[in-house]
Amino acid sequence: MNSLLRWGLAAWLALMFSPAQAGVPTIAAASDLQFALAEAARRFEADTGKQLRLNFGSSGNFRRQIAQGAPFELYLSADETYVHALHAEGHTEDAGVVYAIGRLAWLQRPGRHDLPSSEDPLIAVREAHEVHARGEGRPRIAMANPEHAPYGVAAKQALEHAGLWADSTVLRVLGENVSQAAQFALSDDARGGLVAWSLALAPELAERSEFVLIPEAWHEPLVQRMALVKGAGDTARAFYHWLQQDEAREILADYGFRLPGEDAGNEAS
Repeated sequence: MNSLLRWGLAAWLALMFSPAQAGVPTIAAASDLQFALAEAARRFEADTGKQLRLNFGSSGNFRRQIAQGAPFELYLSADETYVHALHAEGHTEDAGVVYAIGRLAWLQRPGRHDLPSSEDPLIAVREAHEVHARGEGRPRIAMANPEHAPYGVAAKQALEHAGLWADSTVLRVLGENVSQAAQFALSDDARGGLVAWSLALAPELAERSEFVLIPEAWHEPLVQRMALVKGAGDTARAFYHWLQQDEAREILADYGFRLPGEDAGNEAS
């Protein structure tokens, strides 16, 4: 482990085990849950009186941190393969459960009068490439880093499906996670970006953005799984089970997540 990783882990340990946080479990959650899980946590705390500490970031980074001993008690990943890997290595109690299926969307600033249609949702990327090819600027295309962010992987697959991965090389700006990618997508020099639909639906972003969904057939399914980390306490365990109940499922559905057992529906590819 290099010195930077050691320093980061030491900082997490000091923060998470400080007196102010004693007995409050830290939850590692994918960034696409930033608003949905915050609402769920508020409801859980109101129902039970138990407090939670939410930590949002890229699923891949959390997967590495948990393997290195970071003191998370519950892990909600946007890619179920990370949970399976941690279970195989002995870091989680079991393989956990699928809690949602995510969706990818094109997000941009409102009022531009050029929102792509559902029939060609990535035309903006093609147009941005043409602008750059003519030497008239370099409109940025935001996405999460596919090296460790599941929505970045899905964005790459969607761009490949549309034949735009190579053309978008010089235009891409990568967020550390999908939440940061959404911020980049709405910046002044960006044409837009590929982000989680759950973020686009959040009131905090909906009032200053517009979006169009990317067909699910354009990328591998975003199967999201959660599991308790070995040594999880009673509060994290209670929240894990609460997230599988109807109240939590309704919150996830409100933010655009497809729930386990629901049909994807028919979409053009």
